[in-house]
Amino acid sequence: MSDRPLLTREQSRAVDVLAAEKYHIPGVILMENAGRGSAELLIARRPASVLICCGPGNNGGDGYVIARHLDLAGIPVRIALLCPRQRIQGDALINFTILEAAGIEILDFADESLCPSFAQSLDRADWVIDAMLGTGVTSPPREPIASAIGQVNAATAQVMAIDIPSGLDCDSGVPYEPTIVADFTATFVTSKPGFAKPSAEPYVGEVHVVDIGTPQALLREVFRS
Repeated sequence: MSDRPLLTREQSRAVDVLAAEKYHIPGVILMENAGRGSAELLIARRPASVLICCGPGNNGGDGYVIARHLDLAGIPVRIALLCPRQRIQGDALINFTILEAAGIEILDFADESLCPSFAQSLDRADWVIDAMLGTGVTSPPREPIASAIGQVNAATAQVMAIDIPSGLDCDSGVPYEPTIVADFTATFVTSKPGFAKPSAEPYVGEVHVVDIGTPQALLREVFRS
């Protein structure tokens, strides 16, 4: 995987589109592979208690998958939901519905910017997973995610970013205000161009590539584009 080209924002989108439309791979399968691979990385670090901060898109969906696999491994895990439930759609909604049925604790912070109970939830975790914003970010995070990023950065827990630290531009490596400061980043398919920029170095931490089951033929097609 290390010799693969870097995956830009547009190429990341192309992977999802081609997987569904040409290679007949439902997005929920890619999300499952991404979440499970990320969970395995964290389980190897023996977390005692995990808080997963989830935004409205597929990045949040990856977080829901991670929560299920951590729970299966016997690791205490809770979801901090940072968007209204009605904004969760598609593959992310499938996995959110599974979590609800499984009884994994979901804490609702959708309508709060600076919330004492969110800070208390952070204090109870030794690891925080950033599954708030993904590679589509091209502007500063908005509330309540902006405040959540600030509180996560101020907490003592170690931080794992999913695909990219929330607030970081994946192509340019520009950190918007605010941006998650991660101890390590589990990124999908291959690394991103912005990660190699000096401006991104304080935010990404160690970068680990998680394969999500995309065929080699698909990747060759994307990298040629």
